Formats: sequence, C-alpha cells, structure tokens
Amino acid sequence: MDKPLIPIDCLFQGCYNPEYEAQIVKAKDKCWRYNALSPNDREGQLAILRDLLGRMDDDTAFVPPFWCDYGYNITVGAKFYANHNTIMQDGAGISFGDNVFIAPNCTFTTAEHPTDPDQRKAGLEIAKPIKVGNNVWFGVGCTVLAGVTIGDNTVIGSGSVVTRDIPSGVVAVGVPCRVVRKISDEDKHRYPMFDPETYRRP
Repeated sequence: MDKPLIPIDCLFQGCYNPEYEAQIVKAKDKCWRYNALSPNDREGQLAILRDLLGRMDDDTAFVPPFWCDYGYNITVGAKFYANHNTIMQDGAGISFGDNVFIAPNCTFTTAEHPTDPDQRKAGLEIAKPIKVGNNVWFGVGCTVLAGVTIGDNTVIGSGSVVTRDIPSGVVAVGVPCRVVRKISDEDKHRYPMFDPETYRRP
C-alpha cells in the first residue's frame, strides 16, 4: 500500500511499524531536500511541496526549515504562509483554510501517546486531526495539540499551547490557550495607517 491507513481517535501500532516508518523516511527526505534549497528558489520549493503535501496552491509558502512526518495528510488553502521552523506531525490530517499566517517556531501535532506506560512502551499511539479555518494568525512559538479545531478570523497569541477548540473571531492566548476577547471593528483602527506625505522618521 502506497499510503497506509492511520486509524483516527483510537490506539494503533504507530511506533515500530515498518509501513509507517517507510512513509516517514520518504517525507523526511523530501523535507531535507526542501530545506537544502536556496530560500529564494520558489520553483524548486513548489515542485517539492506539490510532491509532499496533500493539497496546496501555487502561492503556498513554507519558509525553511520545515519538517513533517507524512506530508500527504497536510492540506492548505490559498495564500498560506508558514515562517521559519514550522513542524507538523501529521499522522492524522492537518487542514488549513485560506489566508493562514504562521509565525516562526510553531508546532502542530496530531499524535498522542498513551498515559499507560505499558501501552506507550509497546509503541501504541493515537492520532487526532487538527482543523484550522480561514484568516487565522498564529503568533511566534505556538503549539497546537491533537484534535483541536480553530475557527475563522481568530488570532492565537505567541507562546500559546492550544489544547482545546477555539471559536471564530477571537483573540486567544496562554498555556493552556484561552479566549481573551472577541475581535471587533475597533481592531481596524488599532494602528495608524502609513501616510508617506505626513510620516516623519523617529
């Protein structure tokens, strides 16, 4: 089987499994080749990403280094941008909507290991999908854990560890990540708009 089935939301033999390990080896080789390219080689980057990811557009951008486990379980919408050192452990699906921005040093992991030490020692694990909506921004150093869904138009603050679902249209931050406030029309006026006619350098 070219792409072995990974069960969702139930324990399975994730470790010490030759089928999965062979797929991970393929993905890591593609990531290594991607990261070895010039960061300005867009043609070369897109060729590798098309072979690696499950779905993407031509404006997809992962600033190297980028690492994932399988690749084909990752789908991204239009104008997706992930900054340096994004890591995606995609045993289950990781899906992103349009206009998603990811700051440096963010991790998305669908994998969980059992609390029971005997099950963990035996190499059992569980995979839960991550779903991210449209127009979501992740600040520097976020970690999104297995099974989380994040709604449209939401901001996840820097350093957050997202352990549960986050609704649409909010700012959420913290460890664990919690909703701080809703995004409102006032946010459109939070920063002054640049006007070259009146701007004076500090």
